[in-house]
Amino acid sequence: MENIDEIRGDLLRAQKNEITEYHIYLKLAERQKDRRNRVTLQKIGNEELTHYEFWKEYTGQRVKPNRLKIWFYLTISRLFGLTFGVKLMELGEEKAQINYQKIEEIIPEARKIIIDEDSHETALIQIIEEERLSYVGSIVLGLNDALVELTGTLAGLSFALQNTDLIAMVGLITGIAASMSMAASEYLSKKSEGEGEKALQSSIYTGIAYIFTVVLLVLPFFLIPSYQIALPATLITGLIIILVFNFYIAVAKDYSFSKRFFEMAGISIGVALFSFVVGVLIRSVFGIDV
Repeated sequence: MENIDEIRGDLLRAQKNEITEYHIYLKLAERQKDRRNRVTLQKIGNEELTHYEFWKEYTGQRVKPNRLKIWFYLTISRLFGLTFGVKLMELGEEKAQINYQKIEEIIPEARKIIIDEDSHETALIQIIEEERLSYVGSIVLGLNDALVELTGTLAGLSFALQNTDLIAMVGLITGIAASMSMAASEYLSKKSEGEGEKALQSSIYTGIAYIFTVVLLVLPFFLIPSYQIALPATLITGLIIILVFNFYIAVAKDYSFSKRFFEMAGISIGVALFSFVVGVLIRSVFGIDV
C-alpha cells in the first residue's frame, strides 16, 4: 500500500474527474432528442462510471463530483453545441495534471482505463451528429466573406468619407444587401449541386453568419465618433471574430487552429489595407470632401 500512497493524489483526481464526467454525459444525454446521440452519451457516461469504480477500489473512498465543472460544461454545450462542449471537456487541463505514467507503473491494470480514455471514448464522440456542424461550410462562407468584404469596404470608406455616421450607414446597408446576395447564392449553389434538401438551411446559416459579422464590424462606427479610432477597433473586432470562430472549429472539427487563423486574418487585414489605399487615392484624385 506504500506505493499506492505515492500516487493517491493522482488516483483521487482521476476518480473525481470520472464521476464528474459521468454526471455531465448523463445530463447531456437527457437533453438529446436524437436517439443515437442519447445512447452514445449514455454509453460514454457508463464507461466513466466504470472507471470511477475502478479507481475507488484503490483509494477506498467515495469522491463527490465537481458541481462547478458540471454546470460549466452543460452551459458551454447549450451555448456552443454538444460536440464543442464534449470535445472541449476531453481536452480539459485536469487530465493533464494526472500522472498516468506513474499510475501505470504501480497499477498495471490501469492501462486499460487509459486506453479507453484515449481511444474508445474519442471514437464514440466522433459519431455524435449535430446539425450545426454539418453546415460549417455555409457558416465559414458567410463569416469569411463578410470579414473580407466589409473590413475592406469600411477601410475604404473611412478615408473616402471621414465621417463615422456616414461610414456606419453605408457599411450597414452594404453589408445587409451583401448578406442577402450571399444567402441567395448559397441557396442556388446547393440546388445546382443536387442538394435541394439542404439548400434552404445552408442559405440561412450563411446569411445569419454574414449579418452577425456585419453588425459587429460596423458597431464601432456607431459608438466611436472618430473614424481614426473606429477603424482600428473594427479591425481588432474582426481579428477577435476570426480567433473565436477558428478556436470553435479547431475543437469541434479537429482542425488546425493556427493555420486557419493566420490565413483568414492575413486575407482580411490585407484586403482592408488595400481598400484603405484605394480610398486615399479616390479622395485625392476626385477631390471629394464630405
